[in-house]
Amino acid sequence: MANPTVIVILIAITATAAAAAAPPATQYTNHTVGGPTGWFFNATTNSPFANYSSWAASQTFNLGDYLIFNTSTNQTVIETYNETAYRGCTPDDDAFEYGGGSNAFGEAQTIAVPLTLEGPTYYFSGAGDGEQCQRGMAFAIQVNKGLGLPPILNQPPPPPYSEPPSASTQLPPATIPGDQTPGNGGMKSGANVREWLFGLLALLLLLRL
Repeated sequence: MANPTVIVILIAITATAAAAAAPPATQYTNHTVGGPTGWFFNATTNSPFANYSSWAASQTFNLGDYLIFNTSTNQTVIETYNETAYRGCTPDDDAFEYGGGSNAFGEAQTIAVPLTLEGPTYYFSGAGDGEQCQRGMAFAIQVNKGLGLPPILNQPPPPPYSEPPSASTQLPPATIPGDQTPGNGGMKSGANVREWLFGLLALLLLLRL
C-alpha cells in the first residue's frame, strides 16, 4: 500500500510545478475554443471537428479570461466543476448550460463563457444526449489566479428570490379599542355615565325648588 504522506507530498509538488510552469499573466485573454475550427460535431464521421483536449493543453487559462465558442444553434456547452459529471458526460445539479435557447436550427452563434473560479473546470457538449461528449467533444482546463477577477466579474450574487406574502398575511387583523359586546366593561362604563347624569339632573331640580 502506498504511503499517504508520500502521496500528499507528490500532489503538492505537482501543483507547485504546474503553478510555476504557468507564465505570469499580463492581461486578460479571449480563448477561441478549437481555434479556427470552432465548436462543431461532424455527424458524417460521428466525431468532433477538432481535438479539444489537445487544444486546451496548448493554452494557459486565468481568472477573468473568456472562452469563445464559435458554433451554431445546434450545439450547447455544459460547464461543470465536477470531474465525475464530466467523465460521465452527464450534467450534475450545479452544471451550467450555455446555448440551446434559440428556436432556430443551424444558425451561427458565439457563446462567451467567463472563467470566474480558480482550479479545474470542465466543458462538454450537451447535444445528442451525451453521445457527442462521449466521442470526444469535451475538454478540461486548469484556471490559474493570474490577475484575479476584473471588477465587472467580481460582483456579489443577487439575493435569493422569496415569495411575496399573500393577501391574507400582509396585514394583521384589525383591533377595535374598547370591546362593545353586551355585558362587557364598555357597556358598564356607559351605564355609570348615565347614572351620573341622572343624579346631576336630580340635584339641579332640588336646588331650583
